[in-house]
Amino acid sequence: MKVNKLLVIRFSSIGDIVLTTPIVRCIKTQMPDIEIHYLTKKANKTILEHNPYIDKVYTLQDSIADTIKELKAEHYDFVVDLHKNLRSKIVKLSLAVPSGSFGKLNIRKWLYVTTKHKGIMPDIHIVDRYFDAVKKLNIKNDNKGLDYFCSENEIVDKPFEKYVAIVCGANHTTKQIPPKYISFLIGNIKQNIVLLGDKNDAIRLEDSGVTTSLPSNVANLCGKCSLAQSAIHVKNSTVVITADTGLMHIAAAYKKKIITIWGNTTPQLGMYPYMPQQQNNFVNIETDNLKCRPCSKLGYQQCPKKHFNCMNKINWETIPTIVDKMILQ
Repeated sequence: MKVNKLLVIRFSSIGDIVLTTPIVRCIKTQMPDIEIHYLTKKANKTILEHNPYIDKVYTLQDSIADTIKELKAEHYDFVVDLHKNLRSKIVKLSLAVPSGSFGKLNIRKWLYVTTKHKGIMPDIHIVDRYFDAVKKLNIKNDNKGLDYFCSENEIVDKPFEKYVAIVCGANHTTKQIPPKYISFLIGNIKQNIVLLGDKNDAIRLEDSGVTTSLPSNVANLCGKCSLAQSAIHVKNSTVVITADTGLMHIAAAYKKKIITIWGNTTPQLGMYPYMPQQQNNFVNIETDNLKCRPCSKLGYQQCPKKHFNCMNKINWETIPTIVDKMILQ
């Protein structure tokens, strides 16, 4: 199939977009003369605009009709749909060119969340499933992992020469590391620590007293950094402790040593750190054998059972020891 210009679609969210970067890189490196455009939401443009494998980033306008009109003028030869929802389907149908997509496994996910049987989900990462969308183009996975690119002009002050980054937030409360455990980590990790999160995380940690009086080896950057700046702090860290969230995938893109804390979601949903050539770089920490877990493939604003045992029953005491071992590796 002759393809000169191609459109990739993924509207949200931060982590999901980062997970599409191997597709973009492999298309560009295996079809070097192709022009690649990417359609996403306005809020996510900064995630993609410095990616050297993408020639142009389009963003959704208020009117889908206006967006489609813009895209039609590009005369694409192929569409790679990595979102696969109603809106992406409308875009594909309107452009009326060959396309490829992937299996979202929604029925399997529903069955897994409902029955809790791990065997329902295939043992395959979502990135590897994304490659189904480019089979028609004979694109193969190079197994080099994820990409994340920041502007070369992005400058941040490095709070410490070496430090552990703790990602405090996530979109859903049932994915977030609770403040009392962030406080525990601060008190028990020997190394310097940088706290990362948005303004909501800053308020949450302040209201819970975690950041009221911090020791000198802790820098609280919650609410003080853009996404790009947070990404650079992740890049400069020695170890990253994070929940199932966007900065986890950015840490994987930078090939960092990662400790991932799992709440209501599980690695079996196929979105754990994607590091094909650095399998020993990350450790998943979770509470096994809970009858209520996973309670959702996404998350909730509070635990449906009110006990939040998926976080409360984690063996938090092991994490400082894991940090020490990772630093010595």
